[in-house]
Amino acid sequence: MRTSRRLRVTVMVTGLAMSLSACGGSGSAATDDGTLKITANITDRSAMKTVVAAFERENPQVEIVVTYADTDQLQSTLPAQLSAGEAPDVFTVWPGYGNPAALRTLESAGRLADLSGLEFARRVPEDTKWVTRVGDATYAVPANYSGIGAVYSKQAMRDIGGTTPETWDELLRLCDKAKAGGKVLFALGIETPWVTQLADYALAATTVYADRPGFATEMSKGRATFAGSGWREALEKYVELDKRGCFSSDPSRTSYETSIQDVAEGRAVGVIQVAGTTTAITATAPETQLAMFALPAGDDAAQTRMPGAVSAAYGVNSASDNKELAMEFAEFLGSDTGQNLYNQDSGTLPAIPNDRFTADPVLKDLVAHQKAGTTVPFMDQLWPNPQVQQEHFIQIQKLFSGRTDVDGVLAALDEAYQEG
Repeated sequence: MRTSRRLRVTVMVTGLAMSLSACGGSGSAATDDGTLKITANITDRSAMKTVVAAFERENPQVEIVVTYADTDQLQSTLPAQLSAGEAPDVFTVWPGYGNPAALRTLESAGRLADLSGLEFARRVPEDTKWVTRVGDATYAVPANYSGIGAVYSKQAMRDIGGTTPETWDELLRLCDKAKAGGKVLFALGIETPWVTQLADYALAATTVYADRPGFATEMSKGRATFAGSGWREALEKYVELDKRGCFSSDPSRTSYETSIQDVAEGRAVGVIQVAGTTTAITATAPETQLAMFALPAGDDAAQTRMPGAVSAAYGVNSASDNKELAMEFAEFLGSDTGQNLYNQDSGTLPAIPNDRFTADPVLKDLVAHQKAGTTVPFMDQLWPNPQVQQEHFIQIQKLFSGRTDVDGVLAALDEAYQEG
């Protein structure tokens, strides 16, 4: 369904709480005057701007206001805005239960509109339905498929005389090559809380799931724990990388933005990040040629797994005053055109695949793991409550500042898991 209203696009990069609290309303931050309000993760800014521009061409008499905020701010603020009736019409949601703005968390509170009647819902792949549905009802549009791995500059890798490592020992030797070449192998910015999780997710994909693909189910049935699993090895290797000098000199005082700058300016060979980070690096240094590899965590390259899952998804406010228009936007985002536009320059893949999309060569390793069936979901998507992820943020920061050890981290994660 399409409209013929006039579209003016206003993009605001601002504090989420400030921008939304200024827009009152009984149901949402939108008014009923044809204005559609969208909130998206700032890491998806380029992708969302592209989709909005295309929606503009098809809907020339609608006004859209897009507000961007970072992950931590979205997850902490959006639930409160929804409760207060001050939330946007369309907003970023995360799959699973893993944080306060996750799909199942918001759906259980009645905050998400049922999208099952939209055409895109019938085309969501089987292995993706679980992140968009509760029961038989669809509550989110999956926008992209992303991976977590080592994103690196090809030139920086040549500068240190390095090659892509396939085993853990090769990865450690690559760290040494980077240091000898006056660089760090990986910029690490765990001053930004959500960054804390990425390196051990990348390691746990192999140390946990290569031998126990059903680990998440075992956890949910009380048959497995963080402390008694390959999570211990993943955390120990996370610490080992730091002690080996593979990371920034002071990760706890390095932000995400600084880590990106370090790669763009050649101080670091790469960064362990989501695939979409490639756009942030090239936005700063357009001439940089990037590649990506799954982080090896063992001696057998065939065992290496890569976190890969739907990364960005969007829900519609169940109390929106502009629900019809919000549904139209959701349908457009779920179409082949919307999916391809969202992912064309974002270092990601369409969450609803189609034959018209050509993947960025940077994603070669992610595509290979996806085709081989050697990806595992992002770990927090499988956790039963938001407290586990939040505790993970805290514990990794404490681990790197010397205020806890691996045993302490594991015990805290098991306790948070049981609270669900």
